[in-house]
Amino acid sequence: MLATMADPTAEEHASQVSELCCECGQFHLLLDNHLYNFQDEVDDELICHICLQPLLQPMDTPCGHTYCFKCLENFMQEYNFCPMDRKKLSFQQCHKSSLLVRNLLDKLIVFCPFKAECQQTMQRCELEAHLQNRCPGFRKYKSELQRKKNPTSKGKEDPPTKVETNTPKDPEVPSGGSSLVAESSAAAVVSLGTAEPGLVNPAFEETEEDLPQRTSLVAETTTIEIHREDPEEELGMRIVGGKDTPLGNIVVQEVLRDSVIAADGRIAPGDHILEVNGVNISSVTHCQAVSFLRHPGPVLHLMVLQEKGFSNKTAQQDSTSATNREVIHVTLIKRDRSEPLGIKLIRKTDEAGIFILDLLEGGLAAKNGKLSRNDRVLSINGQDLRQGTPEAAAQIIQTTESRVNFVVLRQPGVQLSDLVEDGSTSNNSSSSSSSNGGSPVHHRRRLDQNHYRRKSTYQKDLPQGYVNHEKTVAIKKEPKESLGITIGGGRDNKNKLPIYVTSVQPIGCLFRDGRIKRGDVLLSINGIDLTHLNYYEAVSALKSNAASHSVILKALEILSLNSTEPSLDMKEQGFSWSPLWITWLGLPSYLHFCQDIVLSKGNLESWGFSIVGGFEESKGNQPFFIKTIVPGTPAFRDRKLKCGDEIVAVNGVPAIGMSNSELIPMLKEQKNKVTLTVVSWPGSLV
Repeated sequence: MLATMADPTAEEHASQVSELCCECGQFHLLLDNHLYNFQDEVDDELICHICLQPLLQPMDTPCGHTYCFKCLENFMQEYNFCPMDRKKLSFQQCHKSSLLVRNLLDKLIVFCPFKAECQQTMQRCELEAHLQNRCPGFRKYKSELQRKKNPTSKGKEDPPTKVETNTPKDPEVPSGGSSLVAESSAAAVVSLGTAEPGLVNPAFEETEEDLPQRTSLVAETTTIEIHREDPEEELGMRIVGGKDTPLGNIVVQEVLRDSVIAADGRIAPGDHILEVNGVNISSVTHCQAVSFLRHPGPVLHLMVLQEKGFSNKTAQQDSTSATNREVIHVTLIKRDRSEPLGIKLIRKTDEAGIFILDLLEGGLAAKNGKLSRNDRVLSINGQDLRQGTPEAAAQIIQTTESRVNFVVLRQPGVQLSDLVEDGSTSNNSSSSSSSNGGSPVHHRRRLDQNHYRRKSTYQKDLPQGYVNHEKTVAIKKEPKESLGITIGGGRDNKNKLPIYVTSVQPIGCLFRDGRIKRGDVLLSINGIDLTHLNYYEAVSALKSNAASHSVILKALEILSLNSTEPSLDMKEQGFSWSPLWITWLGLPSYLHFCQDIVLSKGNLESWGFSIVGGFEESKGNQPFFIKTIVPGTPAFRDRKLKCGDEIVAVNGVPAIGMSNSELIPMLKEQKNKVTLTVVSWPGSLV
């Protein structure tokens, strides 16, 4: 990623940037960051999502995001939330990034901006010394400037760095020292002691005692204990990722309704699983992670990395209320899908999420007696609603057949006046009289039908480590003899999967032949194309053609050279079996079905997702994957994008062959609307 290079010989520029910065050697506004010309592509994890440049003096927020000091300080003068997830935020709660991150950034290689006189490259942290002591181009510039400059001009208006690094005599006084300090927020100066702390500025070396607000924040890593009455019962979540994929970590893609994980309510899509029963799985292969998570046992200890989504409070508020908070699990059982729960949900004016306004007399919830007014809804049936809306909650409730599992946060003392209906109130007392009226369910289903075969311009080569073997199996058989296979998938599946073999039974002719295996994708039978059929159409086609004396099956076997599927016990054999997520990555492009997802956002919002993958010289072309989706952002609210989805195109422009540094700016250039073409594969079920 290259910053725009300034022309050191330019004679006309705005008065605010009338001189080159003596730290970076380029023109920029006094309050703006330094500009650098980087030699190599910079990893997106090291990019500030405000200025879209590699981080300078990085600051970490309590919600896990990192920005340049100046970018964050300027942003916080106008707003009181994090730019990425819009969680409540104050500048005092932020702290300097770790020494490791700062060192990585300082070691990025940059070009000297005076290319005409100097072609040297160096680490970013060495550029200032190079300009001051060794660069012939900057030396020439300074001598020319001195000849033109009025010797009586104010020295403090010389290069910006002298103002920026000037530490006020009394760090508790916001007006001390410089014009930049005077224009900064008082809170920032009181907290950090300087307008722009440098890496070697002692005033920036904070201790834990300097940041009392940080003690009120929920930890990023959480240990969760899952109990199972049946030690072999599946957990009920789908996972993606692994060290053998661009995602790296193991990420929860989906939590299945009415599952063990959903009933517990603490794990949500997007959580990163770090440990299973004390075993670190943050750097294992996908198949190894599946094995760990499928291991039976009555108790499972998981360490996960997650954003809790609670609003940030001041230290004083937390000290009086944190001890009173209680997480409560409540299950309501409907007699049928249409039965109302008798709950009215609304939003709160100053806090994200959904709150219970009222329990209607005679309703299921009121009879149950465990939910209360003012409870904050964290999840319903395992669906994370910490940043959700009443409409999203209504949809989940209305589409649930029987068991509705609530996880709520109760904090005594919250007044009803704090809860305000804002026009988006959802009354779930009746699915027909709700403000939603049930229509979002049907609307979303219509959108989900917008799938189509991957266009030729979007097609790609197989990722490294995968091989496809297409086979034609011709069999002579008795007319009444069964093929002896069960199938899964179909284009009516929500992931629009091709038809695949889930089991080969020992009673049929295909078992005797031995060439068709579980996991094979069925392409055709007796010349009839199966690749575009839904499940029931495929079953019908297979049954009708199985009545013949001869059957010709074409199938595709996907082989992963790097991964071995974990061994499966008898319970997993048969109808419930499905391929692992990592297997689908080896499916050839012509069998992919794409979906267009349109996201909209405000001018100051981020899209709310991060990506990994893309072209690298050492690895060649890799697919782009969605790695994280930030709560409270457009991508999160839309709910169609999932972790592990592959980005095929952006606004119709194919992503194949692009590097990370090419695709990211394209996404960031989209102001208020972007169309993502994605392929979504179901995560591995554990």
